[in-house]
Parts: sequence; structure tokens; C-alpha cells
Amino acid sequence: MDLMEERKRKIKELKERGINPYEYNFNKKNNSKKILDNFSKFKGKNVSMAGRIMTLRVMGGSSFSHIQDYYGQIQIFITKNVKNYDLFKKLDIGDIIGVNGKVFKTKRGEISINVDNFQLLTKSLRPLPDKWHGLKDKEIRYRQRYIDLIMNKDVKKVFLKRAKIISAIREFLIKKGYTEVETPILQPVYGGTSARPFESKLNALNMKVYMRVSNEMYLKRLIVGSYEKIFEFSPDFRNEGVDKTHNPEFTQVETMTAYNDYKDSMKLTEGLLKYVAEKALGKTKVKIGNNTLDFGNIKRIKFVDALKKYAGVDYVDDLNEAKKIARKLNVDIKGHDSAGSVMVAIYETLAQEKIIQPTIVYDYPKEEYVLAKVSRKDDKFAEAFEIIVNGMELGLSYCEENDPEKLRKHWKEQEKMLKKGDLEAQRMDEDFLRALEYGMPPTSGIGIGIDRLTMLLTDSKSLRDVIFFPFMRPE
Repeated sequence: MDLMEERKRKIKELKERGINPYEYNFNKKNNSKKILDNFSKFKGKNVSMAGRIMTLRVMGGSSFSHIQDYYGQIQIFITKNVKNYDLFKKLDIGDIIGVNGKVFKTKRGEISINVDNFQLLTKSLRPLPDKWHGLKDKEIRYRQRYIDLIMNKDVKKVFLKRAKIISAIREFLIKKGYTEVETPILQPVYGGTSARPFESKLNALNMKVYMRVSNEMYLKRLIVGSYEKIFEFSPDFRNEGVDKTHNPEFTQVETMTAYNDYKDSMKLTEGLLKYVAEKALGKTKVKIGNNTLDFGNIKRIKFVDALKKYAGVDYVDDLNEAKKIARKLNVDIKGHDSAGSVMVAIYETLAQEKIIQPTIVYDYPKEEYVLAKVSRKDDKFAEAFEIIVNGMELGLSYCEENDPEKLRKHWKEQEKMLKKGDLEAQRMDEDFLRALEYGMPPTSGIGIGIDRLTMLLTDSKSLRDVIFFPFMRPE
């Protein structure tokens, strides 16, 4: 008989006996970790535990099992002296039970619970994967994260570390005097970066709306409104490809700081990453593959120097010359219509992947940063930087453009690009320009991808390993 059909038959039998296979509650007072870590305290004491049956060894007059809760697994021992022992013998691996009993240690030295009574809380219909082979298929693991968490204990460790990372970022910024805020996810005009948005329709107002590609424009509105140091953990949505470093839905932390420039943001980024590594890992050095990354010693290099050092290319500001270099190097420059953007394409193709240690690459060509102020030293560049780690962009920052007329001019150019078919071009945002016309103080913000940072600090190979439910093609 099919295993699920067999379990359905058991459910029918349970109901006929007046037993609810899907109980309402259980008074769980203890957890596996505390009992195992504090045996001397719990020895001989009554405990109340609940969890999923992970192993089951049923014998004639006694049985052993391991039950798993959020914190780990603990063995239980049950004998025929327990009133409903006949019911226990009919349970399956995967069922969720509650037990009451005394803590003891077996002859083999394993801390266990000697069950006085138990209760079936939830009957499992689907069998768990074989315990010896576990759940190895990554496609299934990502689609069915619930079973992945049950079967693979190391998966939970990754997500616990992710939670520590988020807590550490929040703690660091609040200590620095920042206020956490919330801004809209559903927006009438998307903005804050160059990205293709997800579109929808708000039926009540018969209007097109967008999932935010960034929260930046609203944070800056708050700076106009007299906030000075703010941050937000921002779920963002970009209608782009899916690969090991991209997911259509992702999370970043973004700050805005009034009266700061990008050099101040460099210091903030360096301090933040060091603090987070120490809090999440207890150290600043992280082993990634064959490399040891040091988040306590972040390097700095100008874009033009990184281009020369890692790609062997001198920066040129002539479009034809830049295209000539790119073609010679077999770099795809489709859609790049300025010397600066071609140079960035060459850098991203040939240089960035070679930057392994945490490094701030600064003074990018101004064409890449529409929302940034141009450099005070050379107006071909923007006062902007990216933090690159293990060949991957982790975050970015710049001096925010607060001249409404300059920004209007930039956005007019972007609107032209949009009409020509550039689906990632930015949009004109009249309300934001109105806000700037009231005056926004000098401001700089940083944005750091939580998913990518978690990848790095857990030595994970893909974003899918650090997002509970990554986006997948339909089955």
C-alpha cells in the first residue's frame, strides 16, 4: 500500500478511537538544548517536551525515539507501562508528539526522557526523506525549505547567523544615533537605482503601481523633513535574472546621513562590517574557499587604479577609443553609449572578479551614478563607491545629488533612454524634485545587501542558500 494511503488509514483509525490527530495545543515548558546542556539541573526532574519524531525503534515492551524541536534532538524512552503505549507503537517518523517524563541517562550515556505520558499532536501524512541519505537535491531543498530545515541541521545554522547579522547591523546603527524607519513598498513612481520594476494595478484608484526597486527616494524625503540619521531594512524587487547572486526579491539595509559625504560613508561602512563580523562570527577574518577575508582591514582603491591593476586597462574618456579597447578585450558593450559606461563594463567583466579582499572602490564614472554628485576634483567622476568582496558587489554609497535642477536634467536624459527601450532607465519623480526644492542638506547614504553579506559570512555558494524561499520556476 502507498505510504500516504497507509497513514490516511491510520488517521481514520485514530478518529474512530476518539483521538484527534491534529490537536489544538500542548503545554511545552522545556526544550531539547536546555535539557542536554544542563543535565545535572534536570536529572530526575519532570519535563514537558514536544517535537517531531526523527527516529523510531519500537520493541515489544519498550521503545526508543528521538524527537526534534527548534533547538535540536533528544532521545525519549517509553515502556508498556504508559497507558496508551499501543498508540505509540503505531506512530510514524515525522509525527509530532508531546511528552511528559523524567530526565535520566541511559547505560550508554545518552541523556533521555523516561516518558510517563505522551500525546499525538500532529499526524504526518508524507514520509520524511531517508535519514541516511537526507535531503540532497538542491532543487527540492530550495522549493521545500520546510523539509530542508527538518532534515539538514546546518541549514538552520545559516539562517540563525543571518538573524545575528541583521541584529548586529541594527545594534551598530542605533548605537551611532540612527533611527529605524519604514517607507512604502508599493510606489506610484519607482526610483533610487537603474532597474526594471515589477508592475501592478491598484484597482481602487485605477492606476499603475510598482514594487519598489529601492527605498532611497523616500529616505531622502525624510532627510528633507528634518531627519538626520536614519536606516531601513528594505525588501526590494527588481525584474531581472535569477542566478547565484541575484534574486528578484532581496533585502538590503540602507542609511541616509545628513551633513555627511561619501568619505564619511566609507568610515561608516568599514565600522559596520567589522562590527557585524565580530558579532556574528566572533572574529573579523572569514574563510571563503581558499581565501581568508579580513573585514577588520578594508582596503580602498580608486576605480581607475582598480581598472589598471586588475584589467590592465588605462581609463580613457573618449567613447570611440573606449569601444575600441572593449572590442579588443571581447567585452560586451551593447547599450553602453558613453566612455564612462564602457569603462565600467570592462571593469565589471575583467577586474571586479579579481578583487577578493573587502575593498572600497571609489570615484566611479559619473554616468553610472545619476543620483550622485560629481567629484569635486574631476567632473568626469562621481563621488561614489562600491564595496567589493570576493569579486562581488556588496553595497554602494555616494554623495546624494541635492540640486533639483541638475537632477531634473539627469532624469530627462533617463526618460529619453526609457523611450528608446532601456527598461532599466530611471523615471522622472516630480514629487521628489518638489521635496528637493524645499532644500535637502548635504547627505550621503550607504546600501548593503543582506543576502550577499550573509553569503559571505556563512561561506555559502548561492543566494538561494541564505534566502528562506528563493524564487523558483513553477514545477
